[in-house]
Amino acid sequence: VCKRMDLVCQRMLNQGFLKVERYHNLCQKQVKAQLPRRESERRNHSLARHADILAAVETRLSLLNMTFMKYVDSNLCCFIPGKVIDEIYRVLRYVNSTRAPQRAHEVLQELRDISSMAMEYFDEKIVPILKRKMPGSDVSGRLIGTAPVLSEVPGPSAALTTMQLFSKQNPSRQEVTKLQQQVKANGTGLTALKREISELRIKVQEQQKQLQDQDQKLLEQTQIIGEQNARLAELERKLREVMESTVGNSSGSGSNEQSPRKRRKAVESPDCPRKSKRLRNRK
Repeated sequence: VCKRMDLVCQRMLNQGFLKVERYHNLCQKQVKAQLPRRESERRNHSLARHADILAAVETRLSLLNMTFMKYVDSNLCCFIPGKVIDEIYRVLRYVNSTRAPQRAHEVLQELRDISSMAMEYFDEKIVPILKRKMPGSDVSGRLIGTAPVLSEVPGPSAALTTMQLFSKQNPSRQEVTKLQQQVKANGTGLTALKREISELRIKVQEQQKQLQDQDQKLLEQTQIIGEQNARLAELERKLREVMESTVGNSSGSGSNEQSPRKRRKAVESPDCPRKSKRLRNRK
């Protein structure tokens, strides 16, 4: 391969990874600016799936950064998997152009597969070759080879400096694997927390619905109680009118019974002198 062409391609791959990181940050800022601040409201928002996909892409970018960029910054290699960059661009453009995207695991299936394969191949096949090319690797090899000579020098400083140089010049792969395991563990913990949050949100919604139903029942019962109170008041008014009417009728009948007696007395009183005059005339 032409060396100039090789350098140009390496530069394009490195710039492509940095550009896709910047593009992802821009997309994430735009989505976060439109999301509500409350976590409970974000789950029901129309951009919730957009945010989930962008968060998963951010995790993939951090893993790729930890795997490749240490050697890229040391000018030992470039960002090799260009197909991963193309796939990340495809996902980000899909998120920006779609109002209702699919679920995150469906959209990111291809990206996860090819990025995992690229990182595994890089760690297993390419990293051992790059470690040999790292500056100071020959020095560490010579120090390891001359360890018996250094042990003859009095004092423990020689062995200490040897181990320090060895540890500095040979970055371990275990750190990267530990970080990857931590990221995976954090991802699983995050999914579990999201599941718990969704379950709690469903329970809260059910409780709110129950409270609304109870409030509606209380309102209906208060209306029924008000209607019953109005009916009782109407019945009391009617009962009072009936009682008053019965009392008035009883008083009227008593006065009518007394009036014929007075009339009889009045009739009998003028007849008395007439009878006395007749008796006198007979005599």
